[in-house]
Amino acid sequence: MASTIPDPHPDVDDRPGAPPPPERAARVEAHGIDHIPDGERRGRPRELFSVWAAANVNYLSLVVGGALVLMGLGLWQALAVIVVGNAFWLLTGVLAVSGPAAGTPSEVITRAMYGIRGNRVNNAVVGWLISVCYFALNLAAATAAFSLAGEAGLPVNTGVKIVVVVLVAALTLTISVYGHALIMKLYLPITLALTVAFAGVAVAVVRHADFSYTPEQPLTGTGLWAAVLGGIALVASGPLSYTTSADFSRYLPRTTSARAIVGWTALGGFLPGTLVCALGAFAATAVDMTDPQSALRGILPGWFDPVFLLALILGTVAINALTAYSAGLALQAVGVRIRRSLSVLVDGTVSVALTLYALLVSNFLDTVNNVLQLTVALLGPSMAVYATDILLRRNRYDGRALMDETPGSPFWYSGGVNRVGAVAVLAGTAVASLCVDTLYYTGPIASALGGVDLALPVGLVVASVLYAALLPRTGPGLRLDPGRTDRR
Repeated sequence: MASTIPDPHPDVDDRPGAPPPPERAARVEAHGIDHIPDGERRGRPRELFSVWAAANVNYLSLVVGGALVLMGLGLWQALAVIVVGNAFWLLTGVLAVSGPAAGTPSEVITRAMYGIRGNRVNNAVVGWLISVCYFALNLAAATAAFSLAGEAGLPVNTGVKIVVVVLVAALTLTISVYGHALIMKLYLPITLALTVAFAGVAVAVVRHADFSYTPEQPLTGTGLWAAVLGGIALVASGPLSYTTSADFSRYLPRTTSARAIVGWTALGGFLPGTLVCALGAFAATAVDMTDPQSALRGILPGWFDPVFLLALILGTVAINALTAYSAGLALQAVGVRIRRSLSVLVDGTVSVALTLYALLVSNFLDTVNNVLQLTVALLGPSMAVYATDILLRRNRYDGRALMDETPGSPFWYSGGVNRVGAVAVLAGTAVASLCVDTLYYTGPIASALGGVDLALPVGLVVASVLYAALLPRTGPGLRLDPGRTDRR
């Protein structure tokens, strides 16, 4: 049974050499998790840069950069952590190459790793639940809109906050519902607008920053390693959360250069992610970043204040439109028979509820730090298995075969589960959980090491090595020989 309900495509010519149809940004995307025919492939890999750049010039990156200094790191230590953590965007780029190869989103491609039924569980947790949580955390930047409402003379009470969150979410979900073509059309101007706005913030921050900043009591020994590794995990949680990068590359022609896809995706995430995180770290040397928005507004010119607030809202919309888009695909891949546009709205409703809890009940900064560090224990192994599978298969995926969910599918494996993938990701997550250190939970290994958090490297290595060692080189759905697997 198919888990999506695609709209008909009577106007598509799928003959070899037929020109692709024009972009239709003003029309709701018809495709969900179904296979994209060659006749509808279009675009160039450089377009991926603005997609990922717009998603990384945002409030959450500022918060994370400032949090590194609050953790006790010196400025230059924090900058080194930011560079290393953002280097994980290279893995996001590697995963993106599977989109054009298969013509399907990541949520379908991972059937090759986990089997038809096993992948439904994978999508329910890694694809849907974590995406919804990230949507909620990012949407919490809607506090910028609270400030705008206050400046407009509105009382910033609970009722107004709820209305503001819903309005920002509605704008975000509109982009997600219209889908891929609108995202590709909007994200270049969004990137340019955010770059200009954050350049203004950078000027003010650099004027006040203390470039020789060191903590009053510098960290040493175990405490320093704990802060450095915890900080890397915190920064890396951003790129690791995008195990869905093929969602945005799957419309590219299958002949598109894999190197170009990796390069533009990784650069689009790394460059702005590093610069905006660094901006947060610089700011933390001059102001109290426990309340980043208020602190930064204190050093910005008064006339620039509305621009800054609008930039925070626009950045939130940009990153969450991608997150909601992928969450909608994940809900379909779980097996829910619902159109992609409706699944996005379901995700948005759940996310808004979580956001209101984060804003009205819990401490936002603590919530961000601990949720992001905890998710690394699962996201690291998941990304490691995906990347390893791409390398072992030499990025050869049969998109049409991946759409077959019957017991006769080459990706049915044993009872619908690829036990190799399941064992690898569960073992990686289990070992990583023993090594994680957060306010809410400290694993026994992290405790024995004095709070040093090794969850990220350990989870990645264990999952990747196990998957590569256990995966057969031949068998149904497991052809890893140089021959093509495309059914054409």
